[in-house]
Amino acid sequence: MLGGVQGWPTGEVLGLDFETTGIDRFNDVPVSYALVSVVEGVVVRSWSGLIDPGRDIPPEATAVHGISTERARSEGMPLRAAISLVCDAVVAASMRGVPLAGMRLDYDLTILETQARDLFGSGPTERGWCGPVLDAGVIDRHFDPGRKGRRTLTDLSAHYGIEVAHAHDAGADATASIEVLFALAVRYEELWRCDLAQLHHDQIDWHREWTESYDSWRLAEGMIPIDRREYVWPVAPVALSAA
Repeated sequence: MLGGVQGWPTGEVLGLDFETTGIDRFNDVPVSYALVSVVEGVVVRSWSGLIDPGRDIPPEATAVHGISTERARSEGMPLRAAISLVCDAVVAASMRGVPLAGMRLDYDLTILETQARDLFGSGPTERGWCGPVLDAGVIDRHFDPGRKGRRTLTDLSAHYGIEVAHAHDAGADATASIEVLFALAVRYEELWRCDLAQLHHDQIDWHREWTESYDSWRLAEGMIPIDRREYVWPVAPVALSAA
């Protein structure tokens, strides 16, 4: 406890991470998953697996996470089974008020939502999932906005003194992102004490504000504007209405 105050880090947290065929969260698919259950700061259960995405894995993706098409086909579970498993875990956690933790979770959750809708006709949100979410990237940017440099999970882990045994391994990344969140909560007492439901809604605003600022900078530099779906956190829609 921080100063005798029992905050969310003393409860239960569920970490999530996917490794995928690429960086397009609306069209690429997972090739591995990891779910990590942490209670009172201790990993009590970690389950993960390879996934057969039903398509070739591009060499550039394999170069990042080390999972080849041949390995995924021979060792991976069917995509449908993997998406069902992860959906069940995420929805069950939400029903119990357990926060979902990770890094850049708008990527993972949008993939999960998109794939579940394609495969089953409905995603976690239609099954009752409503958070809360703890996104290490969004929270770090808000509490330390002036820090220079990149903010990948590897960078955040180094900044907060966390060792990542196997970067771009789904289980290792999920665990590291939780450790980053705990380090942030220790450093910023306001974060330790916060109400999770309020923090979830705050992150929606923080992400949108950062995206607006980043988009304005791109335009000022003569770059094209970013995809408007990037403004939406934590689950981006496949299509945005005119509004």
